Amino acid sequence: MDLVTRRKFLLASGVVGGTALAAGAGAYTLGQLMETTSWKPLGGPRTLVLITLYGGNDGLATVIPFADPGYAKARGEIAYTGDQVLRLDDETGLSPSLKTFKKLWDARQLAIVRNVGYPKPDRSHFRSMDIWQTGDPSRPGNTGWLGRWLDTVPGGDPRHAVTFERVLPPVLAGATRAGAAVTTTGSSLPKGYQPAVLTALGQAASDESPLQARAARAFADLVQVDRMVQDLPDAPDEQAGSPGTGTGGRTELKAQLEVIARCVEAGVATRVFSASLGGFDLHADGREAQQNLLTELDTAVGGFVERMSRSERGRGVVVAIYSEFGRRVRANASDGTDHGTASDVFLLGQPVRGGQYGERPDLADLDDGDLKFTTDFRDVYATLLAGVLDTDPGRVLNGWKGSIPKLL
Repeated sequence: MDLVTRRKFLLASGVVGGTALAAGAGAYTLGQLMETTSWKPLGGPRTLVLITLYGGNDGLATVIPFADPGYAKARGEIAYTGDQVLRLDDETGLSPSLKTFKKLWDARQLAIVRNVGYPKPDRSHFRSMDIWQTGDPSRPGNTGWLGRWLDTVPGGDPRHAVTFERVLPPVLAGATRAGAAVTTTGSSLPKGYQPAVLTALGQAASDESPLQARAARAFADLVQVDRMVQDLPDAPDEQAGSPGTGTGGRTELKAQLEVIARCVEAGVATRVFSASLGGFDLHADGREAQQNLLTELDTAVGGFVERMSRSERGRGVVVAIYSEFGRRVRANASDGTDHGTASDVFLLGQPVRGGQYGERPDLADLDDGDLKFTTDFRDVYATLLAGVLDTDPGRVLNGWKGSIPKLL
């Protein structure tokens, strides 16, 4: 989402109460985040990176049932053939844009949870995203599911759940705590000083007091953060146009994941990172536009997962990717697709047991032209809470008992 849309979403959904905002949700700096590298580890060695695809990604054009005769009949000119997809088996293939995802699939580091949704689906972007981010399809409240996880963490420091987006996503807002929105703009170095000087000031001395040692580390932090910021890829203009309508986030996903990678490698105490990519609301001429977005997703996430495999901390990272809904099964008259219901959730990383989970969508058994979901999204959340964040899912998901066995 862009900045204005996110603010409207916060107001429309009622998420992020005053208590949570007082306890967090403010802007933190990278330097303040880097201070957590000296903290005692919180829980186990795994880290969750949650990626939101705003706008409603077309699941049937991402994980493609090319062998189902109902698929080609419903999609017409925008359907993919078996020769065009990256085959997972004799019936299903990935979008040709997801080449790195296919390599991760072959390495058993990509899991696809099929046909995920929730009861009584809502086709409104705001309402459906409200449901996904709060984790409650019956009566979405004013707390996000990962914000409620933060509420359970001893001390509940905002820096345990971080986004590098310009506005805190509702998913990180709890009842008494909220995550941190960390800014990466601007140099942290004082004017007139050179990095070599600050590096020298940051060297520890054997005879210094604890306070002097902490001051020295602060100088070293300035150099580290400044280099991190200066080396980041340039993000595109947030006011740039989006190929989709309504909910297009414009902060480059690759840049978000670049900072997350460096934080993981540095050993920050953060257990949850939130990132996003927008523009998936493709009602017209959707095939090429979605291919471009999926290429961006594939490049950014594939590169991130590969990089994480090269460090001990990185090998504990799990990436989870979702969107607020899928699209209608039948293409519209504009060679696009309209708001639908169930779709797929991707999990990637070394802790993941690759494969397909859940039932495949049944294109012969639809609900008024929409897919009938067969996996509740809370099963995915419960699996992540237990398998990544070492937390009893029932405490966060109102007593929910479901899960997806053997996924992590």
